[in-house]
Amino acid sequence: MKFAALVAMLAEDLEEQAIASAKAAGAGGVTILNGRGLGNEQKKTFFGLTFEGGQTVMIFVLEKKLSLKVMKRLVDDLDLKNHSSGVVFTLPLEHIAGIDHQQIEQFEQLIKNDL
Repeated sequence: MKFAALVAMLAEDLEEQAIASAKAAGAGGVTILNGRGLGNEQKKTFFGLTFEGGQTVMIFVLEKKLSLKVMKRLVDDLDLKNHSSGVVFTLPLEHIAGIDHQQIEQFEQLIKNDL
């Protein structure tokens, strides 16, 4: 079984919606990190204070085919094609340890259902 890491860097206010969408597409657990991004545009200031919106970095470890399904669901549900509120990408994983056996069984069942 091949695995991929799906990484979603999103505006902080999209976190709950992203988790719900990913779970609906078959994702299990997720690691969530707080982040901060710098873009090309000038940040807004108010009385000398710069406002920088927060970002959420979400990392899912998924079976490779499932990672594409979850990624497409996130792009559609969060409307990432039309709004620059986040970036989603996958990375192949060569070696992995520590995944719960229940999670692997769930991945196998999802693959069997797709066949």
